[in-house]
Amino acid sequence: MASTADLVIGIDSSTTACKVVVYDMQGRSVAEGRAPQALRMPRPGWHEQPAELWWRALVRALRQALQSVDNDRLAGLAIAHQRETFVAVDPSGRPLRDGILWMDERAAAELADLEAVIPREAFHALTGKPLSANLTLAKIAWLRVHEPEVFRQTAFYLDVQAYLVQRLTGEARTSWGSADPTGMFDMAGRSWASGLLAAVGVRTDQMPPAAAPGALLGRVSRRAARACGLPEGLAVFAGLGDGQAGGVGVNICRPGSAYLALGTSVITGSYSAQYVTNPAFRSMFGGVPDSFLLETVLLGGAYTLEWLLSTFLGKRGLAAARQRQQLDLELVHIPPGSAGLMLVPYWNTVMNPYWDASASGIVVGWRGIHRPAHLYRAILEGIAFELRLHFEGVEQALGVPLEQVVAMGGGARNEHWCQIIADVTGKPVYRAAAPEAAALGAAVLAAAAAGLHPSVSAAAQVMAGWLPGALAARPVQQRVYDDLYTTVYRGLYPALRVPLTRLAVLAETSEKPQTRK
Repeated sequence: MASTADLVIGIDSSTTACKVVVYDMQGRSVAEGRAPQALRMPRPGWHEQPAELWWRALVRALRQALQSVDNDRLAGLAIAHQRETFVAVDPSGRPLRDGILWMDERAAAELADLEAVIPREAFHALTGKPLSANLTLAKIAWLRVHEPEVFRQTAFYLDVQAYLVQRLTGEARTSWGSADPTGMFDMAGRSWASGLLAAVGVRTDQMPPAAAPGALLGRVSRRAARACGLPEGLAVFAGLGDGQAGGVGVNICRPGSAYLALGTSVITGSYSAQYVTNPAFRSMFGGVPDSFLLETVLLGGAYTLEWLLSTFLGKRGLAAARQRQQLDLELVHIPPGSAGLMLVPYWNTVMNPYWDASASGIVVGWRGIHRPAHLYRAILEGIAFELRLHFEGVEQALGVPLEQVVAMGGGARNEHWCQIIADVTGKPVYRAAAPEAAALGAAVLAAAAAGLHPSVSAAAQVMAGWLPGALAARPVQQRVYDDLYTTVYRGLYPALRVPLTRLAVLAETSEKPQTRK
């Protein structure tokens, strides 16, 4: 039996699954567990999950991972998780309703009332986020109006980390990096923003205590140990939202570097040693002490690709996978620019830099020669054009160029997509060595907090590597894309924004049930 602890657990409680990975101090996976988490859509645009499902998935994934692990070797754990998602609970911690997810769109109508209380500029400076419907603040405002009984009975509003920490340790606690995505946290003061909370009728004592990433939040209780198979008393360290944790998990710990998460949403996070705000990004706490991540979000990332396969082409499951492989084979024979087809990927509205909840996607240039592969390539190129727009906003705010980008997530395995991103943005695109960057980022925090590495940066340097060789921009393709970006893409959405808003109003009207007089 080992005499000293030399393993840590990284947990990623994401939207669709809970992943548990046990790591050694070189960042190698020793054991893994995974359990799915289903979504509920009770109405169009609503996305919910029972919080109990988060716990059951964690228990199942932990038990899978720990079957082959000597518990005496475990030094601690940390949690990464889906952000903005929250659950309202009673005084005993029992959920009063299903959790409302980050992608939920129900709270758009509450924004006007919130803006009347605090101007958008002041809100952004305080929280690091432009006021938007995805924030927890807006959804609590929705609860207050539409589910007043739940609002009245709520003792605490818990993010995913706070809920799971409560189940593990008996006390609901969270981290700055989990509190700040809610839009209810004072970034400069490192505390819940009491004025904002009061604006929606919430007290600060209804929010979980928040500590710095890596802080000790508590220890695994006897009851949780029996349920999960963890050793009683194991340290539970403060983690981060999954995006920020993924940045740590790919070693984005110094200026000039950014991560690129190619998933359902496409998210970038650029390292910053200063707290700065700008409509071009959201400002988040990083895992490295006193650091921030300037984050951009495109909600219509792989989401748009799934739409193409499932809705547009009618392919699902294995048929969709085979169709995707065929499209990958075909796209290499289509030149840059998709034979005149251009796409703006706002299939799921747009956050930065426009922050327009009524935004919709655009496809221009259709001709009879175009086939599904042209649209497939146009989606990949449109996402890459949008990333260039995002990177330019970050670079302008920081005053320094981004020298490298590290891709992670499922899309990072698609070399065609990563090459197009390199060609469009002009940035060398590396790919993360670890397949579960968020879980690894949580493990890096736990390793540093447990004293197994001297610091978060030192732990990331050893544990979080990149695959050798970057995909560099190809000069011919880059020239084509540069012309398309500057002359067409950059001005396309601003030019069509007003008529698109009108179309969005008509679409919303058509979705509402009609009553017969």
